[in-house]
Amino acid sequence: MSEVIDGAVAALNQKLGSFDEGTAKFVIEDEGSIMMDAGGARAGDEEAEVTLTASRETFEGMLNGEVNPTTAFMTGKLSVDGNMGLAMKLGAALA
Repeated sequence: MSEVIDGAVAALNQKLGSFDEGTAKFVIEDEGSIMMDAGGARAGDEEAEVTLTASRETFEGMLNGEVNPTTAFMTGKLSVDGNMGLAMKLGAALA
């Protein structure tokens, strides 16, 4: 597992804890993927209700508050596949 994924898992668990709304997958391009659900964040690549894909820089920016998730989506830096309502709840939690 990459250090980027390890760091992102730790940051998501610290920022969000668990996500009781459903299952989400964050794909960090060229690094790997992270699953988020009621159990918290963990490295994994399973089926999810929504998949959010971004570069490492965009994802790190969302985690540290420098990048607004909605703006990233509107400018094409974040792609969403699946349940858009769930993606919006995640975006609000990250913002």
